[in-house]
Amino acid sequence: MTQLHPIAPAWQVERWFNTDKPLSLESLRGKVVVLEAFEMLCPGCVSHGLPQAQRVHATFPSDRVAVIGLHSVFEHHEAMPPVALKAFLHEYRIPFPVAVDQPSATGPIPETMRAYAMRGTPTLTLIDAEGHIRHQHFGQVSDLVLGAQIATLVNEAMTLDTAERTPVASGGRCDGDACEV
Repeated sequence: MTQLHPIAPAWQVERWFNTDKPLSLESLRGKVVVLEAFEMLCPGCVSHGLPQAQRVHATFPSDRVAVIGLHSVFEHHEAMPPVALKAFLHEYRIPFPVAVDQPSATGPIPETMRAYAMRGTPTLTLIDAEGHIRHQHFGQVSDLVLGAQIATLVNEAMTLDTAERTPVASGGRCDGDACEV
């Protein structure tokens, strides 16, 4: 089914926060990626986009779901330098890695935001374990809808991940966390 969905473009990142090393879609292959594009001066990002990303980060296991912030500045560029973003991430207690989208040399829309055809912020993009864009939500999305979408993608990834699964005597399979019949 994933062949019907486009491959997620590589991220074009100026710098990273909350991680010791730069991340890439290739380095996260095998996990569902929740990409939360935001601007720190965007009211919708502060009131629901980032808090929802924090809830996802706290709810889903990090070995199955990676939450990544993407600070995509398309307006008020001078008001959001890296030092302001660092303080913002600290004050709002954002625990997950955050990339700073590469500014465009030709216009106000940053490179990754343009590559993903985002309409604005907040935008939440779900990327499956094989690197395909499966869902993209502009604005607010229900926690129930988002949770169901993430759970479906995690389940798909687990069924593809047969190398780690071992048969059990009853004919079921175990993956280290649970056994199924």
